[in-house]
Amino acid sequence: MAQWIATERIPGLAPAPGGLAFVQDLLNSSSDGLVGPRHTHDDLLSDIVSARAWLNSSGRALSESSGLDFSLPSLAEEDLPALRELRSELRILVSGQADANADRSTPPPRLGSAAVTIATTSGPSFVALPSGYGWHWVASAVLVESFNAQKEGTWRRLKACQNPACVAVFYDRTRNNIGVWHSVRSCGNPANLRASRARKRASAEDRPS
Repeated sequence: MAQWIATERIPGLAPAPGGLAFVQDLLNSSSDGLVGPRHTHDDLLSDIVSARAWLNSSGRALSESSGLDFSLPSLAEEDLPALRELRSELRILVSGQADANADRSTPPPRLGSAAVTIATTSGPSFVALPSGYGWHWVASAVLVESFNAQKEGTWRRLKACQNPACVAVFYDRTRNNIGVWHSVRSCGNPANLRASRARKRASAEDRPS
């Protein structure tokens, strides 16, 4: 069984349902940004060997989750910068950092250049499939699965952890979609403790001497 290797390497993180897990896995392919003994995972798109391994595993997992037989593209060195830019565009979207005043008619460059194929299946019914080569295929798959998730109402549950020191992207499974941490234990509890201490310090400073 294929794995979402980027997401599953992060403690406390579970894959999103269906094909949205592919989008999540691309986002979680980045480095944890830490140094020294706290550093646990590298950027899977930093070199061609790890990037190919990521796409092979995540692409097969996408095929299994969708029940569709994808022909995965081959990645070349020149695909890597575009893949990392695509990942950055997605992170802005899921972290809520997109400029509300931006021209909505102008899509993000990498996502905006993606094309999809509409195919017929038995039934008959229609299905959107990724198309293109190299990084274009990855962008196309992201576009297809993001659109599907939007239709199903699950796109809004894909979020960036609100811990500034954490780069994890998680699927919010809370009933009211109010989660802000990928893990309450590793990110939520420390943040709440810091906030509590800050409030106590502020309260102590406000007391008359």
